[in-house]
Amino acid sequence: MTILITGATGAVGRRLVADLLAQGRSVRALTRRPEQAGLPAGAEVVPGDLAAPLEAGLFEGIDQVFVFPAEAGVDHLVESALAAGVSGFVVLSSLAAAAEHPRDIGSASHRHHLAVEKAVSGRTGNFTLLRPGTFANNLLAWAFPVKTGRPIRAPYLASGQAPVHEADVAEAAAFLLARGEHTGKAYLLTGPATLTRRQQIEAIAQAVGRPIEAQEITEEEFRQEFGQFVPAEIIDMLLDYWRDTVDEPDVPRPLSAITGTQGRPLAQWAQDHRQDFLS
Repeated sequence: MTILITGATGAVGRRLVADLLAQGRSVRALTRRPEQAGLPAGAEVVPGDLAAPLEAGLFEGIDQVFVFPAEAGVDHLVESALAAGVSGFVVLSSLAAAAEHPRDIGSASHRHHLAVEKAVSGRTGNFTLLRPGTFANNLLAWAFPVKTGRPIRAPYLASGQAPVHEADVAEAAAFLLARGEHTGKAYLLTGPATLTRRQQIEAIAQAVGRPIEAQEITEEEFRQEFGQFVPAEIIDMLLDYWRDTVDEPDVPRPLSAITGTQGRPLAQWAQDHRQDFLS
């Protein structure tokens, strides 16, 4: 049987397609622009947009679906998949949906990902939730100052997070899809170690081979500098997270707890994305 991957050309989806193909799995990859997908040979690439009517026959031969947390269309996706006889779902969610901390409840990430989870869990019990914490890819927001030789200006440089490599998320998803055990469980996932934001900057500096200056700024300065690019509720969520993790750093939930394999340290992520900070 075939596994349908939504969000197939995203940071996680692209690696997930490759991981499943490497395991000998049959993969159908859904993307809005098949001609630009650039996915590995062996994947069946089909056109589709979750926010639009789905192509007839999309679920033919499909037994499992990887559900990307799109802004719209997840309800229709799940309803259509179930009507076609799909037997299980792995849902890419967020650690915020677990609501482990007061800051999570009502946050933009909590609301959105909980709605995506309920779109599946409200219709079937044959699902698995994958809840990664903060993605290391969020650090790409620092690429511009690094490339241009400017200092990184950020609040709460002493706060500690455990950023997760997108490859770890894909590996966990591939493991859950390959097992086909959809029992209503939720799996939490972070990077293997907690690092302060200063240490995260140092990991990038080591990868690019030169020092990077870090300047700590206030919350108000952060709002002023990034408010024109980032919605206010996202800024609030980020500041709440960074502020809280000064005194209570992230607790690592490594990949090994799911797959038994070692998670990728931030230093590896920085090396893997070295060119993003250089060009």
